[in-house]
Amino acid sequence: MLSHDRVWAAIDALAERYSLSASGLARRAGLDSTAFNKSKRLSSDGRPRWPSTESLAKIIEATGASLEEFTGLVEGRIGASAQPRRAVPLLGFAQAGAGGFFDDAGYPAGQGWDLVELPARAEEASYALKVQGDSMLPLYRNGDVLIVEPGSPVRNGDRVVVKTTAGEVMAKVLDRRTAKSIVLVSLNPSHPDRDIALGDVEWVARIVWASQ
Repeated sequence: MLSHDRVWAAIDALAERYSLSASGLARRAGLDSTAFNKSKRLSSDGRPRWPSTESLAKIIEATGASLEEFTGLVEGRIGASAQPRRAVPLLGFAQAGAGGFFDDAGYPAGQGWDLVELPARAEEASYALKVQGDSMLPLYRNGDVLIVEPGSPVRNGDRVVVKTTAGEVMAKVLDRRTAKSIVLVSLNPSHPDRDIALGDVEWVARIVWASQ
């Protein structure tokens, strides 16, 4: 039998199962980040507030979970820690360069992304970019998947993905940062290095893993 407490506990368990916080799960599903906060689970007069079926459908889709999996969490047949996999959004570089796919911090916005499972645990905000073309040879080939962590500290020498305000997305090595620009070394020797004014940089995110 469904109960208010069991449904909310299942949402928390689903988030933990995919290495997300409740707010991270909401954000991944394209919902307000506070949608699953503890304070939202009761109305102002103390009556139980249930999540909508639309919200449940969105979090199931966003994590790649099945309805059976979520039902198992509700019924207690499946534990939150029984599934160590981590699924993250998968974007192509063309998508990354188009407008509207990222928020100001460089996180994928909205929902409906293809998902890819990682062989290792990833941070909550991680996502995947699929290499297209040969501009990143010899290090990254067409079809390789790069795992990117927005907000992760970036240091000189790190491999990074950079998006400019003009919509250009590129994978480079961060050579150095100055007060006015960032200097990037190309992975492909046939492509020039770049010195980009800070005002022209939308975001920089560190590459933490690649399928090669």
